[in-house]
Amino acid sequence: MCEHHSPHSASVAGARPAPTPSALAAVSRRTVTAAGAGLLLAGATGLGPTTGTALAADAAPSRGASRASRISRGTQLLHADLHNHTLLSDGDGDAAGAFSSMRRAGLDVAALTDHASLSDNVLGEVLAGILPQEYKAVAGITQADWQTTRAYADAADRPGAFTAIRGFEWSEPLLGHVNVWFTENYIDVLQAGVMQPLLDWLAREPGLVLDGGADGLAGFNHPGREPGRFQEFVYDERVRDRVVSLEMFNRTDDYLFSGYADGKSSPLCACLNAGWRTGISGVTDEHGTDWGFPEGKGRTGLWVRQHDRDGVRRAMSARRFFATRTSGLRVDAVAATPRGVRRRMGSTLPMTSGVVRFRLDLARDASWRGRPLHVQVLRPGTEVPEVAHVEEFRVGPVVEFPVRLDVADGDWVLLRVSDPSQPNATPGPEGHPCNDLAIAYTSPWWLEPASA
Repeated sequence: MCEHHSPHSASVAGARPAPTPSALAAVSRRTVTAAGAGLLLAGATGLGPTTGTALAADAAPSRGASRASRISRGTQLLHADLHNHTLLSDGDGDAAGAFSSMRRAGLDVAALTDHASLSDNVLGEVLAGILPQEYKAVAGITQADWQTTRAYADAADRPGAFTAIRGFEWSEPLLGHVNVWFTENYIDVLQAGVMQPLLDWLAREPGLVLDGGADGLAGFNHPGREPGRFQEFVYDERVRDRVVSLEMFNRTDDYLFSGYADGKSSPLCACLNAGWRTGISGVTDEHGTDWGFPEGKGRTGLWVRQHDRDGVRRAMSARRFFATRTSGLRVDAVAATPRGVRRRMGSTLPMTSGVVRFRLDLARDASWRGRPLHVQVLRPGTEVPEVAHVEEFRVGPVVEFPVRLDVADGDWVLLRVSDPSQPNATPGPEGHPCNDLAIAYTSPWWLEPASA
């Protein structure tokens, strides 16, 4: 199968949703305010409890669907968590034990992404050894921490068995946080209130005089939690291919309608309508000591050709992944154009208009067979996604259905799998089909008319 990637509604707003459990959780030592450089760390809103719930007996890591897709060939499914924290920044656990915890929990791919904020300088190294641990929650990692993270990742990495990745979370508390993976260097917040220094760094090749992050991949984290929303997802064509992900599940939250009750558009629409070509991911954003174990937090399913860092990087670059909050879930999706061109999620669809046939492979284990679910076809909208089609199905056979698409209505489309019997804790407009509980999101396809 040929695979490629490249990188209208006016509804009445519903009532403000009830606070999520994470918003009501006790504030941990991570919730601090920092003066200096005009930066403020996030307050209690959006911060979860210090540790997650222990893994339930019926969610053992050994349970789950097989790793082979029923609708595509040449790849295997890996379960990943690409966003985790430790005592090197504002987490509660020793980084030395993080990777082993995630491997014991049944994850195949894991990343440590401690905050990068203020400490990328000599003074930061000195202060890190003098000031109390709470300083780390404000200033983030130092160069020594960055090297320590590499050492832990390299020691834990086992090609073919477990992929351990070093990363960091660029953390501007008013604009938003961005994860970066696979780079030789890292960058602090150089100027409060603007994205351009980070975007310039991502576009610049690493060098002897000025370092850069063009050797890495990046993604938008918990979109909409911080008020600036990445300067409304300010777009930079230079780094479109390297900004590969948008977190739709972070901890236990679904970010599809984040901010809608306050008059803001869906982060999904804001991001993709701006021109970014991000896949859709899920992460635990773990700050506790039980990395990988809490059930119900976000995670990412990666379809890789080989189980190692290069294979993971290629799958991320191809947007060949999906988001879920269910351990052991398998999701694959293929779309066929009117001319019969078949492409997996994360790819371009060479077409202008016509009927697209979608195939969805979703499975977990015997307990899920026969479970009634919906799959919603999401399309661009000004404030929230349009739903072009809702397909009701029961978990079991491959799901197939046709949908008419037209590039004049927008250039992206993706699938959202949901449980209609349970509510979305953060709903959108009254009556919107996505006001139910999300199970998974595929990465998008992008419609690109064939050149004459």
